[in-house]
Amino acid sequence: MSAESTRAVIQRYMDSKHSDMSVMADDVVFTHMASGDEHNGPDGVGKMLHYMYQVAFDADAEFTNLVVADGKAVLEGYFAGKHIGEFAGIPATGKNVRVPICIVYDLDNDRIRRGRVYMEMPVMFAQLGEQPRAVE
Repeated sequence: MSAESTRAVIQRYMDSKHSDMSVMADDVVFTHMASGDEHNGPDGVGKMLHYMYQVAFDADAEFTNLVVADGKAVLEGYFAGKHIGEFAGIPATGKNVRVPICIVYDLDNDRIRRGRVYMEMPVMFAQLGEQPRAVE
């Protein structure tokens, strides 16, 4: 896989605002590195992205840097939006957040196989004015 084709796949995914699951490999895995939570397959990844960007938050990703190599990509930017639904046991606050985020992607055969998400959760919780609550 060339750097050019890697860039094209990532750009298509970014342009779709995380909705084009056709760029995901059948065995794709996204991992939230802070918690170790994993989301598997295009359906699992799609549900997680929908929850974060449309259910818990009305949010977008603001990307500031993209670094691409053969089958590898790193995106840096911000997760930005309004807290509109339950997140980490915290009911909707209506507060706006702008949280630093970095995602490392591994691609194979022009499809994303792995995503490692590094999101600054202490920043998120400070902006929400809350700490995560235990789910009972």
